[in-house]
Amino acid sequence: MNALEETQAWFEKAVIGLNLCPFAKAVQAKGQIRWAASAATTPDALLEDLVQELRTLVAASPDDIDTTVLVHPLVLHDFGDFNDFLEIADAALAHLRIEGTIQIASFHPQYRFAGTPARDMANYTNRAPHPTLHLLREASVERAITAIPDAADIYQRNIDTLRKLGLAGWKQLMQGPGAAP
Repeated sequence: MNALEETQAWFEKAVIGLNLCPFAKAVQAKGQIRWAASAATTPDALLEDLVQELRTLVAASPDDIDTTVLVHPLVLHDFGDFNDFLEIADAALAHLRIEGTIQIASFHPQYRFAGTPARDMANYTNRAPHPTLHLLREASVERAITAIPDAADIYQRNIDTLRKLGLAGWKQLMQGPGAAP
C-alpha cells in the first residue's frame, strides 16, 4: 500500500469508522473529497503543492470538490517541523486572500496536543499514518456544525472514544479485520 492508500484506509477505519468526524461520511459518500499525494521532499516544494491544491479547491464547485486531503509522506516527518510549517500554510491562505474561505486541519503520525503526554490517546484524534493537510471550506464546516446539535461536544467525545479504545484497540483497528489481539 502506498502513503495515499494508507491514509485513505486510516480515514475509513478511524475518521469514519469511529465517527471522529461526523461530517466526513457524507462528503466521502458523495465523492467530494479530493485525495492528493505530494512528492515534495522539501518544505518549499510542499508549499508549492499546497498552493496549487488551495487554488484547485477554491476554483472547483463544492458539489465536485468539497474538501482536499493532501498527504505528504516525504517531508516534515518531525512533528515540530510540521507544526512550524502550519504557520507557513496559514500565511499561504492570507497571501491567496482565502482566509475565512478555506481552513487547514493538520494530521501527523506524531501529533501531540500542547500539554498532553505523547502517549495520551487524545493525540490519536489527529494521528494519521503520514503527515497530512486537510483543506476545508469554511462554509461547509459551518453548515455541518449547525446541522449537528452537539457539535461542540465532538472533540471531547472523540477523546473519550479513543481513550476507551486504548492503544491496543487502536493498533487492532489499524490492522483491520481478523487481526490478532
